[in-house]
Amino acid sequence: MEENTLTNRQGHPITNNQQIRSVGKRGPATLENYDFIEKISHFDRERIPERVVHARGAGAHGYFEAYGTVGDKSIADYTRAKLFQKKGKKTPVFVRFSSVIHGGHSPETLRDPRGFAVKFYTEEGNWDLVGNNLKIFFIRDAMKFPDMIHAFKPDPVTNIQDAERFFDFCAASPESFHMVTLIYSPWGIPANYRMMQGSGVNTYKWVNEAGKAVLIKYHWEPKQGIRNLTQQQAQDIQGKNFNHATQDLFDAIEEGDYPEWELFVQMMEDGEHPELDFDPLDDTKLWPEDKFPWLAVGKMTLNKNPDDYFTEVEQVAFGTGVLVDGLDFSDDKMLQGRTFSYSDTQRYRVGANYLQLPINAPKKQVATNQRGGQMQLKVDGHENPHINYEPSLLGGLKEAKQTGKEYTPFIEGNLVRAPLDRINDTKQAGESYRKFEKWEQDDLILNLTTDLAKCAPAIQETMIRYAEQADEEYGRRLRENLQHTKSTGPLGNADSDEAVEQAINESQETDRL
Repeated sequence: MEENTLTNRQGHPITNNQQIRSVGKRGPATLENYDFIEKISHFDRERIPERVVHARGAGAHGYFEAYGTVGDKSIADYTRAKLFQKKGKKTPVFVRFSSVIHGGHSPETLRDPRGFAVKFYTEEGNWDLVGNNLKIFFIRDAMKFPDMIHAFKPDPVTNIQDAERFFDFCAASPESFHMVTLIYSPWGIPANYRMMQGSGVNTYKWVNEAGKAVLIKYHWEPKQGIRNLTQQQAQDIQGKNFNHATQDLFDAIEEGDYPEWELFVQMMEDGEHPELDFDPLDDTKLWPEDKFPWLAVGKMTLNKNPDDYFTEVEQVAFGTGVLVDGLDFSDDKMLQGRTFSYSDTQRYRVGANYLQLPINAPKKQVATNQRGGQMQLKVDGHENPHINYEPSLLGGLKEAKQTGKEYTPFIEGNLVRAPLDRINDTKQAGESYRKFEKWEQDDLILNLTTDLAKCAPAIQETMIRYAEQADEEYGRRLRENLQHTKSTGPLGNADSDEAVEQAINESQETDRL
């Protein structure tokens, strides 16, 4: 049989892929239509559950090249992670970019954070650096995450995304105001995936050979430059191509114009840092660059498109708990919550054996005692397959030896349910507003007033108060603009209500077919 001969999944050649088997030309069909039943039943199961967040995405393969240094110092002084140690060392990566709130086929011009997730296939196993294009987040405690997503998703009754629901949550969660300021500025609509920053958002730790740790923030800086869109520009682009960012990434790589990002870190001694007016573990805060400078540690290049979107981009599975030796967790409450949630959702979405899929499997030997589960592809490498437990005297798997000194932070305190002490919710929002160029400030005010006009007065007043606390001009402009801005639709689309009537008034009536 020739290699390009069509078969079914049993390997049987398909001699007729056009008609089902029936009694006579007009039917009825017969039950033993094996080829049809296999084909249609698989078609019925082509989709796996869509990601609750980050459903719309694009991805690419590439590599990360280490500098061997952090700034002008040896990186070994701070971390023993092998992928960073040697200058020029290359580690394969797969990157998935995404929007956050909107569905799998939503326009890529919608106002939304963008996901920026990198899977490093290191010699010691996988490392997933899972973050967003912006460096902060809406909330600082994982307990609030499901409620936040519910508020940002469409109304459960109307199935329409509602700006009032969004701002209701944000007004009741003052820590979100800095993120609202960024999202409603042009930074909320990156021009494409190649020209946006990335950030780990959470606070992590590096651990060196001596077992000493420092706090770490990760930042990706695009070598292509940074470009963002105003709301009007985004709407114009959406009318022409709602897949523009995916196409831009695919075409650039296909043409050999490989996108690159430099990886920077900010470092801070582990501790509470009472000299700061915020807690360094607070994900709603930026670490000031003048105190904690960006230090380059390597560069990433994307040079290969996926061979199949579903197999790679849709089934790739990331988790914030996926770290290698020399990298560690901080006590960041969002990171702690994400570390359970991300891997748990992959087991639900893709299956218990999702790490056996090639896009997720590490590029090194895997040897576990895990067995069974849906879609097990193979038994992990094993010296004695009869011994699926540990410890054993009969040739089972053995524990690895500890190389560097184990990191053992001292922990003491009462178990409590309590907020952080230094919240300072609006100060950095004001600093970001003042850093914006005038056109960015103008677009921010326009977008905020457009959506807040639809909200209840109590929500409007609360958001104005946050803006006034952040910056006097910011608050004044927001109040003045709200006084003469019409009610509108969801998330920056000033013409959404008008579009409903326009579809009726400008369409052509016709007879039935």
